[in-house]
Amino acid sequence: MNTLLRRDWLLFAVAALTAFGPLAFYYVGEEGILTISALEMWQRGDWLRLWMYGGDAMHGVFANWLIIPVAAVIGWDYVLPVARGVMVLSTITTGLVVYGLLWRLGRDAAFALLAAMVYITFADILIYRGWLAYRDPLFGLLVFAAIAALWIGARESRGSWLAGAGMLAFAAFLTKGLTAYVFLGSAVLVLLTVRESRRVLLQPRTLFIAAIALGLPLLWLYLVQSGGAQAARFAGEIGDKLVPPGLGAWALKLLTYPLETLIRLLPASGIALYVWLKQPAARGALQRGSIAWIAALMVLLGFLPYWLAPHSHFRYLLPLAPLAAIVFAELIAQGSERLRELTHRLMWVMVALKLLFVAVAFPLYQTQYRGANYAVVAQHILERSRGHALYTTDVSASGLAVTAHLDIARLPQPALTFPPAEWDEGFVIAYAPDLKLGVVAAQYQLGGNTLYLLCRGKACAAR
Repeated sequence: MNTLLRRDWLLFAVAALTAFGPLAFYYVGEEGILTISALEMWQRGDWLRLWMYGGDAMHGVFANWLIIPVAAVIGWDYVLPVARGVMVLSTITTGLVVYGLLWRLGRDAAFALLAAMVYITFADILIYRGWLAYRDPLFGLLVFAAIAALWIGARESRGSWLAGAGMLAFAAFLTKGLTAYVFLGSAVLVLLTVRESRRVLLQPRTLFIAAIALGLPLLWLYLVQSGGAQAARFAGEIGDKLVPPGLGAWALKLLTYPLETLIRLLPASGIALYVWLKQPAARGALQRGSIAWIAALMVLLGFLPYWLAPHSHFRYLLPLAPLAAIVFAELIAQGSERLRELTHRLMWVMVALKLLFVAVAFPLYQTQYRGANYAVVAQHILERSRGHALYTTDVSASGLAVTAHLDIARLPQPALTFPPAEWDEGFVIAYAPDLKLGVVAAQYQLGGNTLYLLCRGKACAAR
């Protein structure tokens, strides 16, 4: 291995290691969804439904399958670091799949490693999205791995790779939903524009594999889970994102979403855009049929629905980020040696910013504004409710975090649930005052949100 490759592998390794830095942070955002549902599934012994607050949330369970065994062995006190660890490993593995795909497609090791470095140093992924205990990093890995397997299978006419693409897509469906097949379908459409791939993809063997792959989610919905109700929930989620809040807000989103995406994909996006604008000759790297051209079309086709939809978020684009890394790496590789060295330095700057984030910025935020107070409030509610029934209705980020702390603190008692239809005495955690649930016993300011503890009956006299 030459000196440059060793240098680049060092950057990749250091960036990967920094991803483990936030494992011990307090809860962030809606991370409580994964940890609460994992505990409830384990307590109920039901691994086929996503239990949340005592009800079937009708959502993906694959991420929970990876979390539950580890948390059950090392202790549920560590369920949050375990959940984050799954996502960190997913992010790192995605970078390695980028490398493996390009190497398999015939690109040299140096270029394959450049694309992997581009991916793992994307600002949003390295600093925030790549470690957060949301399903998105795992979903992104599984979808991209499915696209990579499809690409290799179509190029090499290997049925085993095509079958692997189907299984990976099914795992992605079990992680987050039907959009896995939308991304994979977009990749199929792009590969059909390449003559050699089209010949393989239209073979009877491939169509048979595709029919099985598309049948798996239907079998899961109607034989394992709640059939029509589950399908209706998927349709409802998609429908909600297609209803604009207003023409002005939608127009603003159409203008800002591409810019926001480019910012989140710095520093490589900035260098690649510079090369595209200032060095027209470099655009020849995206010639029809090339690896970068195919990747660019996959990105464009996958990006359009989320750009045009009135409601969407960058995290929905994680399956496309590795493909964008390939395109950016190709443009950067066409630039001057000085520009490539600048890119390498900026990647190190991003790693340094991540270290600053882990060591100073976010710990300070969590102790001064939101994070540590979740644990404090949970302890106060635990003491206040001791000897009384305790329920929760708060599905906000702060409510989820406090409930997650309480579930662990109350073990081996069952996780908190929604209150039953009839109950006379106890406490309930709520997002807002609600006299139908109870009177306000206490309220807690958690950053910009207020969490309420309501009471009924004798519990109201508890101190």
